Amino acid sequence: MPSETSYWIVSAPVQEEKSAEQMYNDLSQRLVRDAAIESSDIGRLPFPPLKTGTLETLIALSEELPKTDAFFASVVTRIVDALRSLFNDDVQAMNEHLVVDDESVEEYLMHWRWNASKYRADRSLTDLIEMLSKEMQSIDNVMKQKLNNYNLTKGQLQQLERKKNGNLTVCSLADIVHKDDVVDASSDFLTTLLLVVPKTQKDAWLAQYERLTPMVVPRSSTQLAQDEEYALYNVTLFKKVEQQFVQKAREHKFQVREFTYDEAQLERERRELDEAGASEKELWTELVRLSRTYFADAYQALIHYRVLRTFIESVLRFGLPPNYFAAVVRPSARRLKQLLKSLNAEFAHLNEYLGKERQTSDAAPSHDTPGEYANLLEQEVFPFVLTEQPMIIV
Repeated sequence: MPSETSYWIVSAPVQEEKSAEQMYNDLSQRLVRDAAIESSDIGRLPFPPLKTGTLETLIALSEELPKTDAFFASVVTRIVDALRSLFNDDVQAMNEHLVVDDESVEEYLMHWRWNASKYRADRSLTDLIEMLSKEMQSIDNVMKQKLNNYNLTKGQLQQLERKKNGNLTVCSLADIVHKDDVVDASSDFLTTLLLVVPKTQKDAWLAQYERLTPMVVPRSSTQLAQDEEYALYNVTLFKKVEQQFVQKAREHKFQVREFTYDEAQLERERRELDEAGASEKELWTELVRLSRTYFADAYQALIHYRVLRTFIESVLRFGLPPNYFAAVVRPSARRLKQLLKSLNAEFAHLNEYLGKERQTSDAAPSHDTPGEYANLLEQEVFPFVLTEQPMIIV
């Protein structure tokens, strides 16, 4: 069963007694009448005058279709995920940027036309798919690079913010510890250590710190700061017992913070934070702009690829001349089976193309059946060609 979260692209040969326009009108009327589809949920996808090439070329292309399809879809998905991350799942903001030619994805798809100025239909199918693949690869490479640069800068900013706003075990102490809280670094004998003590262990610290090792200056520990979980204390001792004191403090779950008093440190940290914030904002703005532009380009390339895929499958299924009709349908989840039934009824005259093997639900494909056509036979049996285009769900 085709997915309810995908647009359905259906293709069939144009009947001798009808035009493509008439077939579209007949299909629209049937789906609106029998499957409760809104008229706005169906649109034409007119094939340009594409070159079919040789049967050998078509079979070779059909073998590569699944790999190419998966790559194209993954590029679009990564861009959508990037925007989702940039806007913190803000649906309204995402919808404003997930547009193609200033239209929503659905509007673009329901009024789709081949972009002849960008993709020349007089080129071979191989050339067109190669052109689309190169465009997608270029988009993917640039997006990966820009996203990586942004994530590195964002990570640096988060680290600096953590130093500024985190708890006492990780935050910067530059604006907490003052000159009078530590002994002069030039002292030959004494040093001051800073320790983070859980609030529940404050009494234990005050009762024990003088006896953790010898040569601790009595009554030298003062609480310098406190947050919701921890308290920060200083303690003065002789340098010769520093390592021993650190070991004993750790055994008692008192965390020693490395710190060297520097009057200029606070200003440097503020400057680093400001610069990192400005850089992150600049890269965020650039990445949002690129994501919007590249989404439009990637989605357009994806739809053109899916049209080519549908065309190739149609030629392999129905043969020449390549005079086919195609339409795109947005399925209704509640009327999925009825929609499929209506489509099968509308194109019932094409059952002759299926052969006896394809008229049974458990039909097995012939070993001589080429590429993607064989995969189709293995999955489901329809008298028309069906290609799915997953919806962009934000």
